Amino acid sequence: MSVTTQEKTAAPQRSAAMIASIADPGVRTTKAPFGEALVKAGQADDRIVGLSADLAKYTDLHVFRDAFPERFFQMGMAEQSLMMAAAGMAEVGLVPFASTYSVFATRRAYDFICLDMAEPGLNVNIVAALPGLTTGYGPSHQATEDIAILRGMPGLTIIDPCDAVDLEQAVPQLAATPGTTYTRLLRGAVPRILDDYDYTFELGKAKVVRPGDDAVFVSSGLMTMRGLLAAEQLSKLGIEVSVVHCPTIKPFDEETVVAAVSTARPAFTLENHTVVGGLFESVAAALVRRGIGKQVSAIGLPDEFLAAGALPTLHERYGLSVDSIVRRVREQLHRNQ
Repeated sequence: MSVTTQEKTAAPQRSAAMIASIADPGVRTTKAPFGEALVKAGQADDRIVGLSADLAKYTDLHVFRDAFPERFFQMGMAEQSLMMAAAGMAEVGLVPFASTYSVFATRRAYDFICLDMAEPGLNVNIVAALPGLTTGYGPSHQATEDIAILRGMPGLTIIDPCDAVDLEQAVPQLAATPGTTYTRLLRGAVPRILDDYDYTFELGKAKVVRPGDDAVFVSSGLMTMRGLLAAEQLSKLGIEVSVVHCPTIKPFDEETVVAAVSTARPAFTLENHTVVGGLFESVAAALVRRGIGKQVSAIGLPDEFLAAGALPTLHERYGLSVDSIVRRVREQLHRNQ
């Protein structure tokens, strides 16, 4: 088993950086935290198996494959077969982790996830790489709408981890929890930022990881990292922002989120997903159900097919960069004066 390492990572500058680490300058990273965590879980539970749609190297499942070759199954470029095989394994008592890219898991295999996993309540854990705008290879690989596709599916848990800390702590909980799960995987050199805060991943729970009286971010996935980095920059300008991390999108922790948002502070949602059908609409629905009239500003991807290109350029263009977030908050506070 390989040893997890931590290193300083600078933002890639090459124009060819179509798939690159999403870590900002100065942020520590851990290599393949999902793969390492799955090996550790597999050592404790021999029911855990791994399945890949010919993408083990690109979903970090190769770490598990190398540690447990007899418990790894290469299904080829056939996501529907991947899901059916995983469901069958769960039916006989195994605990499958099935990995592919997010676009293929959601767009190609929805019906198989719904009727063969979620409806019978099988413990299958789908781990899907390149969620949202984490690749520059254009709409064919950018899963900007995967949460929107899956949120309406009964019996499905959706996880959007921030960093390596989330992934390491989530894997054993996913393996031990009945029912089907979908995790938006961060792969390769994954940021490690939640270690710096009083945070522990708890399935189904949102956490206030940073206090602040001037504004509040409700965020998920890599945008929690960006939100925390933006909050640190804003703090130097005398603006204190609270950050509420929502690693579980479904079931959604409405109580924690509504308590944080229903104050006089300007509120923002931050998500690496289209503003249609994801975190923003989850927050808005929670407020409406309680009769709370509160404006929430959405920082997320637009309702359109995105461009191809280098990730740092695309993140700036579509408003996911730290600098973009800082500008949005300052503009909103200026308008409120």
